[in-house]
Amino acid sequence: MLQGRFTSALSGALIVVTLTSCSPSGASDRGPARSGTAGASGIGDADFPTDGNGGYDVGHYTLALGYDPASRRLAGTTTIDATATENLSSFNLDLRGFTVDAVTVGGRSAPFSRSGDEMTVTADLRKGVPFQAVVTYQGEPQPVRDSSNLGSYGFIPTKDGSFVTAEPNGAKTWFPSNDHPADKATYDFRLTVPDGVTAIANGELQGRPASSGGKTTFVWRETHPMASYLATMTTGNFLVKTGTSEAGTPVYAAVDPRYQGQLTRLYELSGRITDYWSTIFGPYPFKSTGGVIDDYASGYALENQTKPIYGGFEPDEGIISHELAHQWFGDSVSISRWKDLWLNEGFATYAEWLWSEHQGQGTVQQIFDRHYRNAEDPIWNYPPGVAQKNDLFNNSVYTRGAMALHALRTQVGDQTFFTIIRRWAADHQYGNATTEQFTALAEQLSGQKLGELFGQWLFDKGRPTTLG
Repeated sequence: MLQGRFTSALSGALIVVTLTSCSPSGASDRGPARSGTAGASGIGDADFPTDGNGGYDVGHYTLALGYDPASRRLAGTTTIDATATENLSSFNLDLRGFTVDAVTVGGRSAPFSRSGDEMTVTADLRKGVPFQAVVTYQGEPQPVRDSSNLGSYGFIPTKDGSFVTAEPNGAKTWFPSNDHPADKATYDFRLTVPDGVTAIANGELQGRPASSGGKTTFVWRETHPMASYLATMTTGNFLVKTGTSEAGTPVYAAVDPRYQGQLTRLYELSGRITDYWSTIFGPYPFKSTGGVIDDYASGYALENQTKPIYGGFEPDEGIISHELAHQWFGDSVSISRWKDLWLNEGFATYAEWLWSEHQGQGTVQQIFDRHYRNAEDPIWNYPPGVAQKNDLFNNSVYTRGAMALHALRTQVGDQTFFTIIRRWAADHQYGNATTEQFTALAEQLSGQKLGELFGQWLFDKGRPTTLG
């Protein structure tokens, strides 16, 4: 994500009802679970204690949803294929708002209750045994409006559709989920919108959209594991260009008509930058690349998996290079806890600097030096290795995180540094990782003790004196 800056580092049926939080008629026929414990209402992230849920692991989501921009009503069914990781008498899902009409587990009606953004489902589940939960729901999505530097995120209605950017915990604003990046899953999307509206999701479009009764259904599939905050259902009036990059990766670019002059540029840059990063970071981890420019002034861009989205502005090359670098760092290799966000943003910011150097617009060392000379920069008082919940997207996480990588590069040399980066992307591909794992890998491959360097750059206040 790029938060609040538009320059690179160089500068089904839609029914209106009253929301309820009670179980549907007949839900009690399953009866209470006879054994097991209640699944935790959080996945274990100390900074976001109510995000995600414990006791199960999701393997796949199937989202069959209809959205009407005129009424702003979303309705449909989310099917969750998961496996219990302990014996459970109940489990939780994250869901914000909506009327839940029915919940089934294993094909049988299941009792449920609602409290805030938590939905508790009663079910007797055995450790290691797969199960399927189906939730049917409807209502008007309620995006998160955060008073800190996050702004509005989640499912945001727009004049012609929806702008869906869910970092850090906005997936719950449009589908029931285990809403934390520690539980990644694959996805199928079946999205129905009025004729003339385009529905864009992650992965690849499956065949031609089908129209019937004044509605069009778009089917998308993401076959690689994805963090919930990277899922999107962006809808509206879009111009679309498709093809392949020079290296053969399929490219999907879409822009609101307001930005029609940017369509070819977005398409070409997305393909070219993806190809270049493949030579630096290792093979592109997904089946397609591209991007979306929507006419919604979000104040940020987000690295939605396979389709970064730019909210109401024309992205420069630095921003595009940043979001596409996230496909490796943040999307394929995902963080296990939000405190390690620098592993996403520091890496993507460093990629901006690499792209600048590649384009002859300033070397990485020059950019590093300019930031380091600014002794009064607030980043020196914010150690990026422990991102703060109330200031998650602080510039230190981006800039000082990137500087930590350059200090590492200076210390170990170019050959070892880029070997570390490529091994990091390969060893944790489609999984999750932590800062401790990264520092251990750096020490292993370099044969050096790097505790002082990482301590100063990631965990200590003050401007580091260890420059590599």
